[in-house]
Amino acid sequence: MKPFRNRLTLIMMTLIGLSMLGAGLAMANVFKSSHIGLQEENMGREIKLIQATMEFPPLTGDQKFSYYTEKSQMFETLADARVTFIQKDGTVIGDSESDPASMDNHAHREEMMQAETEGLGSTIRYSSTLGEDMIYVAIPVKQGSFDGYIRLAMSLKEVDQGVRQGWTVMGAGIIVLFIIAAFVSYRVAASLTSPLEKITSVARRITRQDYDARVQLNRQDEIGQLSLAINGMADSLQTQLKTIRDNEDLLQSVLNNMTGGILMLSYDGSIVLVNRAAEEMLGVKAEHVTGKPYRELRQHYELTKLIEEGLEHRTNFREERNLYYPVESIVRMDGVAMVQDDGSYRGMLFLMQDVTDIRRLERMRSEFVANVSHELKTPLAAVKGFAETLLGGVEDEKTSRSFLQIIYDESERLNRLIRDILELSKIESKRIAMEYSPIHLFPFFQSLVEFMQPESNKKRISLHMEVPEELFLEGDEDKLRQIFTNLLSNAINYTQEGGRVQLIVRDMHVHEHGDTVQFIVKDSGLGIPKKDLPRIFERFYRVNKSRSRSSGGTGLGLSIVKHLVDLHHGTIKVESELGLGSSFIIEMPLLQEND
Repeated sequence: MKPFRNRLTLIMMTLIGLSMLGAGLAMANVFKSSHIGLQEENMGREIKLIQATMEFPPLTGDQKFSYYTEKSQMFETLADARVTFIQKDGTVIGDSESDPASMDNHAHREEMMQAETEGLGSTIRYSSTLGEDMIYVAIPVKQGSFDGYIRLAMSLKEVDQGVRQGWTVMGAGIIVLFIIAAFVSYRVAASLTSPLEKITSVARRITRQDYDARVQLNRQDEIGQLSLAINGMADSLQTQLKTIRDNEDLLQSVLNNMTGGILMLSYDGSIVLVNRAAEEMLGVKAEHVTGKPYRELRQHYELTKLIEEGLEHRTNFREERNLYYPVESIVRMDGVAMVQDDGSYRGMLFLMQDVTDIRRLERMRSEFVANVSHELKTPLAAVKGFAETLLGGVEDEKTSRSFLQIIYDESERLNRLIRDILELSKIESKRIAMEYSPIHLFPFFQSLVEFMQPESNKKRISLHMEVPEELFLEGDEDKLRQIFTNLLSNAINYTQEGGRVQLIVRDMHVHEHGDTVQFIVKDSGLGIPKKDLPRIFERFYRVNKSRSRSSGGTGLGLSIVKHLVDLHHGTIKVESELGLGSSFIIEMPLLQEND
């Protein structure tokens, strides 16, 4: 900026000198006043340049005095003027020539009071230190953490010297000097004002967060360097902003796609963050609860009590709680106290995991073990009891044979139970191999009905089938035989004597995933209560326990059927009315897709 300042000062001095020579002694005071006015404007512009190029960080104590003193000394070199930083209350926090701590309060200085009311204040005072008049210009500045005034002070010695020199050059060179001054003024104004306007415009766009704005100047002087610095600043801000936004997007994506819920609270209990999984678990919307107290989750009483304890004790914990809204669930909550490296407490982070399915599976496993134990215990107790009786000696041969028959029947029942348990275990663990092949359904079901005919004849139950003769299905023949053997056997067992069992097969041509085949096993038996329908495919679940055991059932048949239907990518459902019978409806794809 120094070459620019020197050229501008020379132009001003030349113009003032020419004016004074042309106007004579009567215009000397006018010339001097004009020069002082221009000097004030120049100093005002320099103050604004200082404001625009300087940073105002938040500082306190000695750091503030040291920082602004250092800046004032630096700008004195650039502006060739005394620079002073003054706070709103008149306290001097930086001066390029004196120690701020030793300077008195400047609040009632004339230039300060004028700057407060008019936006720019100036005055001329005699300096006893320098023994000459000084011009003081102050402008109020409120930027960053700074709220006060920047003041420049310059000597009027150059003005007086210009007046004296003006008289010596008046003569013959007045016209030449005037032409040169006009030409130079025009060129300098054109070369300086235009780029400064461009730089100011770009700076204002950047302050409005338009980081694409750039200064388009090709100059090697200080203004060119300033434009490069502003462009570099915009590049840096744009890069940092992009990095911040990318990191925010990545973090938001991670939070939104987490299966576990995240609930973050500040130290005062305000909700800071709720991710998508937590929204679903708690039945809330993040935008509705963020920034509000955690007690806004009042529909979850047990949860809010747990949060309250975590905020009070500020320790890590792991607990499980039941939630009843929006759906009933079991949630495991891990509370983590957020403590910074310096030991300051920031709040609590709660990690929520829905363990409803896990606890349900654990309960099912316990029930399965209990049911297996109970089912095994019953036939074993019968075998043991009758065997002990026989060992004690039974003279009646007919009674002995009866006991032996019971032992045989119970051992067969035990064998079926173990076989079904092993079969179900293989199916559920996916260790069973599926061998798909085309199956001609008419002969397949014809042989199956013939196999079941003796059992139905014992109870005088009519067994009918309706199967298209030319219908083929791709499936595992052994598994299909197991499915329909179980269903037909159940239908016969739970139908009274003289009843009716039907096997109906239909080719369903309309389906969004391709052609399907529908199988219906329908009986006229006892029927199933509505309350039991959702559970009949559970392991060991029996509608009528005494009837099931007397029929030799293991309680695993329908569970095996359900799994085998799933392996064929099919569906099974049941329709039943008490006293009117039941219908098991299976739908399977005509062709199996390769897994």
